[in-house]
Amino acid sequence: MKMIYHAGQPDAPVLVLLHGTGGDEHSLIEIGRALSPDASLLSIRGDVMENGMRRYFKRVAEGVYDEADLAQRGNVLAAEMQEAAETYDFSMEKVVLVGYSNGANIAIRLLLTETQIFTKAILYHAMYPVKELPTTDLSKTRVFMSFGTHDPIVSRADAAYVKAIFMDRQSVVTESWTPSHQLTYQEVEASKVWLAAQV
Repeated sequence: MKMIYHAGQPDAPVLVLLHGTGGDEHSLIEIGRALSPDASLLSIRGDVMENGMRRYFKRVAEGVYDEADLAQRGNVLAAEMQEAAETYDFSMEKVVLVGYSNGANIAIRLLLTETQIFTKAILYHAMYPVKELPTTDLSKTRVFMSFGTHDPIVSRADAAYVKAIFMDRQSVVTESWTPSHQLTYQEVEASKVWLAAQV
């Protein structure tokens, strides 16, 4: 996996930036800077190509995940982050996952399976059509999530399911609503306020 690392202040969070379909390791750098000018940024490029666009895992069809591939690539991504922590000398305890669309989707996988490592996340416009989920206690997990009221990709039912995944496992969830699937200034500002309260 290709990644970019920008070191920030030692006491600031480490924002792991996970782009949406068609993005790359540069896509969310400005968002990371807007969220916290002092934070360290680790931005990771997805390895899967679908119709010429980069993603983090394969799909069987629109809205249907290749769950075996999701599991395998989620494990690799978690390992890559831990290797990066050693390489760049930062603590995994400071990591906040920041994912948009496809990046938010794989972030959910990490939150559900690597519960001792990942406990904070900003999820912009996530969906997670996976029914067989681990019965994980996520009471130590804090999540900001945003959805669109007229999102052509993530329906209101999809949004409700994502929220329920975390609420049912006792996570502390903060939600925000925007018009569509595009990232907006308002949701970035709302997540910035949320992030400041976590550190």
